Amino acid sequence: MTLDPGAGASQAPAQGTPGRLNHSIGAFEPELGGVLNDVTLAYETWGELNADADNVVLITHALTGDSHAAGGPCAEHRRGGWWDPMVGPGRPVDTGKYFVVCSNVLGGCSGSTGPSSVDSETGEPYGMRFPVVTIRDMVRAQKRLLDDLGVSGLALVIGGSIGGQQALEWAVEFPDFVEKAVPVAATGALGPQGVGMSEIGRRAIMADPGWQNGDYYDTGKTPEEGLAIARMAGMMTYQSAPGQWERFGRRPAGRPALHKEFGGRFEIESYLHYQGNDLVGRFDANSYLYLGRAMDLYDVANGYGSTEEALSRVCAELLFVGITSDWLFPASEVKDTADKASRAGARSNYVEIDTLSGHDAFLKDWTELEQAVKPFITNT
Repeated sequence: MTLDPGAGASQAPAQGTPGRLNHSIGAFEPELGGVLNDVTLAYETWGELNADADNVVLITHALTGDSHAAGGPCAEHRRGGWWDPMVGPGRPVDTGKYFVVCSNVLGGCSGSTGPSSVDSETGEPYGMRFPVVTIRDMVRAQKRLLDDLGVSGLALVIGGSIGGQQALEWAVEFPDFVEKAVPVAATGALGPQGVGMSEIGRRAIMADPGWQNGDYYDTGKTPEEGLAIARMAGMMTYQSAPGQWERFGRRPAGRPALHKEFGGRFEIESYLHYQGNDLVGRFDANSYLYLGRAMDLYDVANGYGSTEEALSRVCAELLFVGITSDWLFPASEVKDTADKASRAGARSNYVEIDTLSGHDAFLKDWTELEQAVKPFITNT
């Protein structure tokens, strides 16, 4: 697995340029302590920045996502854009109208500074010496990038899951900078069931002998099994039980075996094996730990007297998108967050996607997602 160093790289900000760019935002102090001497954020852009530098849409990615929200496979990305049906001329995020930015988050492993990056003080990868980062840290780092790009304000920030947490935090942390925010399948704080499933994934990685307390870089042995199991556990939280009955049922496996069989195989098992194996080939286990923990730790009320006080800061118009079959961020909890924002004085809206796809609906049910968000985006 090849990971980007994500430290020391710098490239002049550009607009409307295909492909990934790397930009240094300088030294950064995470809110929970520690210092990063030189932080790089990898990002991509689409469209053109207008004269007022305010036609900007920031797309925030999910847990194992990256900056490649749109476009086909390229040198840095073996896959097409993970939100390609949503981004482009005439699409909900219209690149003929907006200057669109998507950055790989702080702590990631796709070009941005993270645990696999080299610490300039030691000359070695950070590993678990990388400071704990939060959703607020990710947003503050993105703000530094946008400032360097010359952006004067965000017309829209939108994302799902951990990206939805970022979208909400943007509206709270920088209220005068954001016109609209769309948190999709996200709330102001992940519930105990979600945190518990995250812990199962963490234990799987950290119990793998290949993890080596996080210092596995350049040793020839990595926690592949642990990361694969963590991914398998995560995938189960992204789907619904009815959706799995519809997609897999109890059918025997039709995929080639990736592991030794034990009394036969079901299709759902083979699917999970495939997903685990796929992530191992493109993601860093330590980044998985750090980003998952940031998702767990997020509470919009942190630093404020209450959730209501935090949400009372919001000046942007909000659209919360719930998914009927989502049990990682249940629709009822998403709606409750929207209602709290309204009671706090924010212009808060709520819409629901009715689907069996579960949490993952915002990455696959394109028609339903477009119907949910496009009217809000285009109603300026």
